[in-house]
Amino acid sequence: MRVIGNLTWLKYFLVLGLTLAMIFLASLGACTKAPVLPVNTSPDGLAIKGYDPVAYVTEGRAVPGLAEHEYQWQGAVWRFATTEHKAMFERNPERYTPRYGGYCAYAVSQGKTADIDPEAWSIVDEKLYLNLNKDVRGLWEKDRNAYIRLADKNWPRMIEK
Repeated sequence: MRVIGNLTWLKYFLVLGLTLAMIFLASLGACTKAPVLPVNTSPDGLAIKGYDPVAYVTEGRAVPGLAEHEYQWQGAVWRFATTEHKAMFERNPERYTPRYGGYCAYAVSQGKTADIDPEAWSIVDEKLYLNLNKDVRGLWEKDRNAYIRLADKNWPRMIEK
């Protein structure tokens, strides 16, 4: 009878120890976030899901880029609708790339990342901002200056060094 009691206590301490170890490991995960890549890319390495970043500024609309007009920059493949757009980007990529690496601007303002819909975009002070979808863009636009300030503060801490 005593042997069974000791086994029960042993099981209790093993379960307790494993539970405490799992809680400790989970708390470590909560304290450290995985760094974010500098450019949001699709699984095939495309920035902005293959849309032309220059067209947002020059044409005021989202335009799919073409595979024959590709340029590699910051670990991503950027596509352009025309050779002229590609040349403009090559001369000054910072002018045309979306803020926060092309992640959802609203999500970055909340200290997170989210993918984007290339059709959910805004130009503010000559800078391109993308959002998860048009509903999120509507939320973001309600107080975009505040969200931009928050995202500008969050982004440097979020990207992979």
